[in-house]
Amino acid sequence: MEIAVIHFIILGVISGLTKGAGVLPDGPLNKAVGETVMFTTTLNPPETPFLSVNWKFGSKNIITYSGVTNIAPAYEGRITLFLSTGSLELRNLTLNDSGEYSVNIIPHGGVQEEGNTRLDVYVPVSNVMATASSTDLVESISSVRLSCSSSGYSLTFLWLNSSSEVTASDRVQLTDGGANLIIVNVTRYDQGPFRCHVSNLVSNGNSGPINFNISYGPENINLTISPSQEYFVEGANISLFCSADSSPSAQFMWFLNGDLLSDTGPELRLMNIQMSQSGNYSCQAFNNKTLRYITSQPAAISVLKRISGASITSSTYLTIEGNSVNLTCDAAGSVFTRKWMKGGSDLIPAVNMALHDNNRVLSFSSLNKQDDGEYSCNVSNHLSNDEADFTMVVYYGPENVQIRGPNEIHLKETLTLTCSAETVPASYTWILNGKQIHYSAIYTKNNIEPSDSGNYICEVMNDLTWRISAAVHGLTVTDWSLSAGAIAGIVIACLVVLSAVAVAVYYIYKQKIDNKAPPQSDNKEVEECVYENTSTYENTSTYENTTYEN
Repeated sequence: MEIAVIHFIILGVISGLTKGAGVLPDGPLNKAVGETVMFTTTLNPPETPFLSVNWKFGSKNIITYSGVTNIAPAYEGRITLFLSTGSLELRNLTLNDSGEYSVNIIPHGGVQEEGNTRLDVYVPVSNVMATASSTDLVESISSVRLSCSSSGYSLTFLWLNSSSEVTASDRVQLTDGGANLIIVNVTRYDQGPFRCHVSNLVSNGNSGPINFNISYGPENINLTISPSQEYFVEGANISLFCSADSSPSAQFMWFLNGDLLSDTGPELRLMNIQMSQSGNYSCQAFNNKTLRYITSQPAAISVLKRISGASITSSTYLTIEGNSVNLTCDAAGSVFTRKWMKGGSDLIPAVNMALHDNNRVLSFSSLNKQDDGEYSCNVSNHLSNDEADFTMVVYYGPENVQIRGPNEIHLKETLTLTCSAETVPASYTWILNGKQIHYSAIYTKNNIEPSDSGNYICEVMNDLTWRISAAVHGLTVTDWSLSAGAIAGIVIACLVVLSAVAVAVYYIYKQKIDNKAPPQSDNKEVEECVYENTSTYENTSTYENTTYEN
């Protein structure tokens, strides 16, 4: 029994070697008519050519090699055998090339290798076309049938609405393997574009788009009034807008207190309206395709006498800081109240403000910067109101002129000085040692020279207030290799050394006199203190602001 099992295992191993499992890829291989297929073996190139290679299509030889290559007549010019691996290339495929392919390879001194796979050749997808039974439809009434056709083999059909796949539902039916699409009781969301996508295992294609014109409505009618308010003053212009969801666009008619007006269209304009035009307005929308209509809810319009022509005037066109000014609010009609606002909030008078003549006049005794802003005056009675706006621009300055930048700079560096001031408006002039050199807020100069040392003056002028203010900035251009602190350290060290030497000399001299002995020389010399850097250091000054007024 054990011997029989061993024989069975040995036969299985030998069978696995001779069958050559994995010599060819798993099938099927899918290709289109006219394409090329490569049957690639899994064998590595041997050191010496194979003894023989034999390819078959079904039971028929395609090509054989045993020192000499023989090609079947039907395959002349269509195949190439790669002797290094035994792989085969087959070109210009036809439908008749579909089937089973096998290879038998005998290497030198080796075991026979075999393999097989399947090739399926398909006609590629082409000439995809989609048609519809109708494209002019009515919502909830019409149904439509779409049909798709295409050249090719083993085709699969898929319908798309825009980019979304169409699937079967209560209203949607797919027949003939998906080639036909039926939509029952279309809605406005079925307008498309619809496309038919056709595919097989080797190719795919899309039809052109089909769009539907789907009529629907009218519905969701809406009437609005602009401006939206409860009462309207006589002489006002009012617009009434009527809208409804409808395709094609609805036609509109207008009614006042149930009576048909001559006006048509989605907008009714009431220009210079009078009290006699007060009442309940409504609109009606009609669709000439669906033959449906809908009427809006009425909207009430009440017309009253009005206040008009509100305005704010200034006693001067040049509002300069420190000057006085009056703002006067006037309007036509029966004015009962006037309300002043600033920046959209109720005006809170400051110490330099006062209201006169029943709030008609707003007086400023002496303008300041805080008075700058947007003013409005609302004039009203029990029936209507009107509002006027005024922009107050207070011209002031210049003041608080400042210069930012270095007081000391080295040769060849870049100098940047920035001048700033509080003023509206402003113009800038830079002056160096009495000469005007620049005319904007920022002064820049590259490759600075010793001649650029001095006092820089930034002069700021307000062309409206005729005031001038200036600031002075001192600048020194240096060429030192050591800083001022380093030089001071060297000087102090040298003074200490000189003091110590002087004390030593004095002590020796005094001792010799006291002993009345002649001085003896040890040929010692007093060390010199050397200043390596002899450049001169100057301090710079920054001057206070100076203000000039004409």
